[in-house]
Amino acid sequence: MPVIDLTQPLITMLCLAGIICAVFLGHEIKRAFIPGIALLFCISLLVIHALQLFIFVEEYQGYEQILSTSMLYDFGFTLVTYISYLWIDDIEAKHRNKKSIDNSLDWFWSKIV
Repeated sequence: MPVIDLTQPLITMLCLAGIICAVFLGHEIKRAFIPGIALLFCISLLVIHALQLFIFVEEYQGYEQILSTSMLYDFGFTLVTYISYLWIDDIEAKHRNKKSIDNSLDWFWSKIV
């Protein structure tokens, strides 16, 4: 069985709720490390699912569809969490008057805000 089966709706909703809570908490206290922790969690899930699908083929032979679908969810969660991390990092940089890690999405933030 995969470590976290994201094809089940309850587990998907719990992961999404955890990501939303991390982004909201990071926004409220203006610290980018909290969405960063959620980003590391999403990347680790992606790596674990990829290892299960491509490296340990014999042990997870019957779970190809579940693992590939879970990897698609992992990619989506990673993308959303990475953009949220950049957004919170920009907020933290403006709040603390320091340089942001990455200013490549300034055009994106100006369109949204």
